[in-house]
Amino acid sequence: MPIDFGLTADDYARHRAGFPDALFDRLARLFRVGLAGQHILDLGTGTGALARGFARRGAVVTGLDPSTEMTAQAAELDRAAGITIRYVTATAEDTGLPDRSFDVVSAGQCWHWFDRPRAAAEARRLLVPKGHLVIAHFDWVPRPGNVVEATEALILQHNQSWGFGGRIGMYPHWLPDLQDAGFTDLETFSFDLDVPYSHAAWRGRIRASAGVAATLPPDAVARFDAEHAAVLTERFPAEPLAVPHRVFAAVGRRPVGPSAP
Repeated sequence: MPIDFGLTADDYARHRAGFPDALFDRLARLFRVGLAGQHILDLGTGTGALARGFARRGAVVTGLDPSTEMTAQAAELDRAAGITIRYVTATAEDTGLPDRSFDVVSAGQCWHWFDRPRAAAEARRLLVPKGHLVIAHFDWVPRPGNVVEATEALILQHNQSWGFGGRIGMYPHWLPDLQDAGFTDLETFSFDLDVPYSHAAWRGRIRASAGVAATLPPDAVARFDAEHAAVLTERFPAEPLAVPHRVFAAVGRRPVGPSAP
């Protein structure tokens, strides 16, 4: 099924948890990424979750996304947070932005949606020498008997084309994309944490996923949501839910020298 996150922009903005502070702390400490004054381009920015984290730390951030519905929600969240981010409507593979104009190019929760070789080549073009490409994920983690496993099973009952269930939230297979585009000093890190969700917020988070409101028609979304509410009430009545998540990041550096056009 075609996927359109613009259809679920409101739930996406309200209920998808932003990247945790610990991610930005590690990027700054390990790679000097996300520092005040750095120029950062966030590809596939959506509602700006990763972009806002960098902007809060004083970076000069541009968010890029093909969906104006998503960036409109992002701008509302920016105003509420008291920060400013410039938004550009374009794709990660063809940004239309100048060569060597960013210290960091980031992609949060979206690398799998791109033509990855083209996006990696575009990121290298946009980066200054020694600039960094950061691919980050913040994924729920299914475990036997937990709320994530039950939720994923319900998504599959309603949408058999959904292919994102049962994952472990780690993506070493993105590294060849960086290497093939000429990035060096490739590194990864990951860590786990629980995210508290009320029943209503978890339902909203799941409606905002690729398997539900971004693909299903409104009547099917309503049927799913009613069944999801019943599952939560019957099997996971305690609130807030402690939903396990995993943060993963892959980082590469644009080289310098004659081999780095």
